[in-house]
Amino acid sequence: MAAPRSCGLWSYARAMRSYRFSGLRSSWPGSLLSPRLLSQEKRAPETHFGFETVSEEEKGGKVYQVFESVAKKYDVMNDMMSLGIHRVWKDLLLRKMHPLPGTQLLDVAGGTGDIAFRFLNYVQAQYQGKQKRKLRAQQNLSWEEIAKKYQNEEDSLGGSRVMVCDINREMLKIGKQKAFDRGYKAGLAWVLGDAEELPFDDDKFDVYTIAFGIRNVTHIDQALQEAHRVLKPGGRFLCLEFSQVNNPLISRLYDLYSFQVIPVLGEVVAGDWKSYQYLVESIRKFPSQEEFKEMIEDAGFQKVTYESLTSGIVAIHSGFKL
Repeated sequence: MAAPRSCGLWSYARAMRSYRFSGLRSSWPGSLLSPRLLSQEKRAPETHFGFETVSEEEKGGKVYQVFESVAKKYDVMNDMMSLGIHRVWKDLLLRKMHPLPGTQLLDVAGGTGDIAFRFLNYVQAQYQGKQKRKLRAQQNLSWEEIAKKYQNEEDSLGGSRVMVCDINREMLKIGKQKAFDRGYKAGLAWVLGDAEELPFDDDKFDVYTIAFGIRNVTHIDQALQEAHRVLKPGGRFLCLEFSQVNNPLISRLYDLYSFQVIPVLGEVVAGDWKSYQYLVESIRKFPSQEEFKEMIEDAGFQKVTYESLTSGIVAIHSGFKL
């Protein structure tokens, strides 16, 4: 008789315990009975892909697909979209850099080589000008000695070197082909790498450049910290990027052109409307000149300045690792 009574009491106690705590369990944060709260806790960090909200993990893949898609028409589209003005902006970037022979440059997101080729041309012109001045001062050199100096391609750069780093294989492929076609060999290397986790040692480069690339990075702050890490003490950070137009009239015209014309050009020339729609949207999501300046300072750079070009359509930001 004792055994049945004991079983009955045990069952009753279990039932009461379940009843008493059922409300608590269903409302307790992290409870197995709260799938909605659990899903919120596990939700991946979000960011923007143009005007679209996506997970941070998803953005990297989407951006990769954009540039993989447009790689072959990238340079042609740059000329058409900017009416060739992008060439002037990049020339101004090199003038601001004013690299001397011996400069070690890292150009991030530079797949098609536009900045790298300008850099090589610039330092070669600087070095050859210096050599000509020396040769004029040394009238006793033989013709063979003079010719040898001009024929030494490595020496014509004065020890300068540019490392092009890009996360996209297709962009690097286009850049390498352009380098081959134009005869660029010395002082140039290509590396597959992520701006947020650069495959280089600390304190390695004199100058870090990134042109029209940083707005596509998922974690801009992390990319800036990596730029600071790989620069030598005294090294310089230079960024050429779309920015905030400071003239209301030009801003309205620019928006009209961006949203009504550029995607159409993308469809006609590159067969890709969506990638160029993302392009114009990503520009609007990028921080203003002052906001980006503060981000660069937060990464550890000093003497940070910027120069707005073409009414603020683009800006060149500069900072030093001191």
